[in-house]
Amino acid sequence: MSVDGAQLWTLNQRLLAVVMDACTEELAELGLETKEFFVLAEVEASPYPAEIATALLLPKASVTVYVRNLVTKGYIRREIDEADLRRHRLVLTAEGTQARDRALAALAAEYDRRLARVTPHDRVELQRILKAMLASPASAHMHE
Repeated sequence: MSVDGAQLWTLNQRLLAVVMDACTEELAELGLETKEFFVLAEVEASPYPAEIATALLLPKASVTVYVRNLVTKGYIRREIDEADLRRHRLVLTAEGTQARDRALAALAAEYDRRLARVTPHDRVELQRILKAMLASPASAHMHE
């Protein structure tokens, strides 16, 4: 049986959607919409809205709305960037860190429930495969 990239992409997207759907209640308890959660989870790695938009493949205007909502909810705050006083960087508040961690724990628990259906050997293989797919082209050639 031949498996093409589109089929695998669709299956992966479906899995992510099912996991997110199962966590909707936990996110709602935190006052988070799904995309707000993704923005919240990205703030530490990408402290500027434009970086978040690039990392999450979201329009900058949408990220602006999500950031504004998260600031209003007290989950993030804007600070003057010491390296460039014209820019603001985003910082998680204590409440934002707690909300992010609770949401991530809910997602991890749901993903673990699904992962429990897979043998330990296949989990190791899945991790290896995903890392290979995420590796930069230069490092991927080194492993061949």
